[in-house]
Formats: sequence, C-alpha cells, structure tokens
Amino acid sequence: MTLGPGRRIRPRLRRRELTLLLITAVALAIGSVSLAATRDLADGTPVVGDGLPFADATALVIYLGTLLAAHLLLVITGRRTDQVLLPTVGLLGGISLLLMERLPQDLAGGLGLGTTQLVWLTGSVAVIALVAAFVRGDAWLRLYKYTWAAFGVGLLLLTFLAGREINGQRLTLAIGPVSGQPSELLKVILVVFLAGYLSENRALLVEQSTRVGPIRLPPLPYLAPMVAMWAIALSIVVVQFDLGAALLFFAVFLLLLYVTTARASFVALGLAAFVGGGAVLYELVPRVQTRIDIWLDPFATASSTGYQVVQALHAFARGGILGTGLAAGLPEVGGLPPGGIPALHTDFPLAALGEELGLIGVLAILGLYLVVIERGLRIAASAADDFRAILAAGLSLVIGVQAFIIAAGNLKLIPLTGITLPFISYGGSSLLTNGLVVGLLIALSDRGVEPPPPPTARRGLRRVFDRGVP
Repeated sequence: MTLGPGRRIRPRLRRRELTLLLITAVALAIGSVSLAATRDLADGTPVVGDGLPFADATALVIYLGTLLAAHLLLVITGRRTDQVLLPTVGLLGGISLLLMERLPQDLAGGLGLGTTQLVWLTGSVAVIALVAAFVRGDAWLRLYKYTWAAFGVGLLLLTFLAGREINGQRLTLAIGPVSGQPSELLKVILVVFLAGYLSENRALLVEQSTRVGPIRLPPLPYLAPMVAMWAIALSIVVVQFDLGAALLFFAVFLLLLYVTTARASFVALGLAAFVGGGAVLYELVPRVQTRIDIWLDPFATASSTGYQVVQALHAFARGGILGTGLAAGLPEVGGLPPGGIPALHTDFPLAALGEELGLIGVLAILGLYLVVIERGLRIAASAADDFRAILAAGLSLVIGVQAFIIAAGNLKLIPLTGITLPFISYGGSSLLTNGLVVGLLIALSDRGVEPPPPPTARRGLRRVFDRGVP
C-alpha cells in the first residue's frame, strides 16, 4: 500500500498497546460479571449456572471488538505512535458502558441508556482510529487557524441566537435531525487557534514586557487575545449560563500561556481578571449567584437547589474506601428512592462510581486521566516545533482540566458546573469530540509524521519538556 509518491505503508506490530488492551478486556469482563452477579442476588436469581453471568455480553463483545479493530487499523497503517492512549481511554469508555448498563434505561429513551451509550462509544473509538491512522500532517490546522477561530466564534454566536434552551441553559444546537453541544467542538478549535497564535508570538511574549508599576505585562498589542478570551468566557456565562465551559476555556488558555512563556505573572493577571469578572457576574446574574451559594452551603437548600450536591456527598460517604460494589449502591434518579441524584448520567457519574467503587475506584479513574495528561506532555516533549508542542499540550490539558472541573464539582471543591466527565458521562457530542482530541494526540505522536513547514518554527518549547516519547 502506498501513501503519496515514494511513501509506503508497512504494517507494524504494537505489542504494548495489544497487551494493555488485553488487560482492559479482562478488567471490563470482571466488572460485567460483578455487575450481573450483584443484580442476580438483588433479584433472588441463583448466581450458579452453566457459565459466568455478564451484565450485557453482546454490548461488551461489540465494544471490545471495536477497540481491537482500532488497534488492527493502526497496525496495518504502520503508525509509530503512542501505544498507551487507546487502551487508557478504552478503559474509561468501558467503565462508562458498565455504569450506563447499571442505571435506569429509560433515561435515554429510544434504544435505552446502555445501548445508546454503546453506539456513541463505538463512534468515538472509530473517530480515534481514523484520525490516528490517516492524519499525517498538521498543515490543515496550522495554516487555517484564523479560519478555524472564525468558525468557532460563528458557532458560538449561532448557539447564542438559535440554540435550544434546556433546563435554563442554551447549550444545544439542532440542525435538522442532528443536535449537539457546540461548546464541545469549540474547545478543540480554541486549542488549535492558541497553538498557532502562541507559537508565532512566543518570542515577543517571553522577551518583551510593558511595565505598570511593579507589574510586568505582555506587550500591549498582545494583550488583545487575553482580553478576548476573558470576554468570551464571561459572555458564555452570561448568555448560556454555562459556568463549566467558561471555566474550561479560560483555564486551558492560562495553562497554555504559562507553558509557552513560563511567566507566572501572565497567569496571575488572567486569574485576577477572571475572579473580578466572576464577582461582578455574581452580583448581576442570579444563576451564577445560586451556583456559588450552593457551593458554599448546599445543606441550606438540601431539599431544593442544593439537593444534587448533598446527595452526591452522601453517595461518596456511603462508598467509603472500597465501595458498595457495582449495582449495590443507590444512584437512582429523579429522587427515587431517597439518595437518588438527578442528572446522574450526565453531571454526576463520578458520584455513582464513588459510591459503588469507593475511594480506590475514584482514585484509579482520576489516575487514568493523569495518564492521558502525562502521555500528551510526552508527545509535546518530542514535537518537531512549537506549534505541535503547544497543540499536543493543549489537547491533553483539555481532557485533564475538564475531568478536574467536573470531579471537583461533584466533590464540592468548586461550584458545580454542567460539563461532562470525558469518556464516562452520557452524551454523543462529548464522546465524539474527545475521540477527536485523542485521535489527534496519537497522530501527533507519530515519529514518522510529515515534517513541519520551514520556519518560522522555533524549538524553544522543547526546553520546557525535557523528556521524549519512549
């Protein structure tokens, strides 16, 4: 097989990836058996039979088969890419599948919660495989960053004007029979634009300053993107009441600014501006005020607005260190029975997992997100130029920061936000977009990828990361 003049595709074994996928398959099979056994005990059904009981053997086989097909595609196309990311997100997706099979199936309607999530999970793995296998250059991102930025802003404005309002939030955009949350795609567009902008202007941002008393600011003309990001983040809160997306966008921006410049003063300035803007919104926007009041004292409104957070805290407490076991907790929805958590499958999956898998399970899940971040930073470390380094760092931080925000909200460390837990929460927009993120990360890790276009590429960021991809 050939790929352009003088380039041939040769299959290449990926032993580490295959080994990790086998471990993932064993772990998910054990989880499925545990879930089925607990259900049988609760129903009074004998657990001894002709074979091991599985919660949904067909769904498990389809999902594991999709992961194996993705692995084989990467083998056939001969990519010399990261071999840890696919099994890591595969395990996260498998945990999501078990959780959705455990919850009431009428939450999704139609096919049912578990089956619908399986469809989206297989779609996400397919996106990972196709992007990782066939994206062999970044010119389509690098050269059109302003076009992507304009598309993202247009998408945001369209959601502001024509988005569907659900539970008081205008987050969903419907085009014909297709609907989704544009903020999920916008986070990828944001990282692409920031990678292009920061890589082009890194030298000026690092070496030049405008002094205001003892404070060193970026050169004034280059403050514009920071002000624009601040304005976009706050406008999302005002118009969409989406505190989670605003926090995600601005946090990723500040982290990438620090990765690029290593200047803490820029981050401090951005944080001060965000906190100041948040304080103003607290006084002007009732929904923001309610979210923060719930965070400060959810028990004051435990039977109304603070109900979700209080029940989530009770779920973590019931789980303790080892958990109650899959299907042995009380993560029902809609207040059925006492202990139920509304919107459990979208906003509070970590609370359900914390109850049934315990502290050890929660730490293991958070550890998987740390693996994604660590692999992304390794890919950034070996990048050929600043654009790829910032892009890889930004893509991994998008998943890590999003996971931290929703986990911290579930644990009442920060105000609750409406974003999803990557690869675990129910929802097609989130799963497909995060699949795109991981697919791009794997593609960027290819040591045989097309070289970047001739400079302006600077290699300064490689000094920030001093370790390469093994």
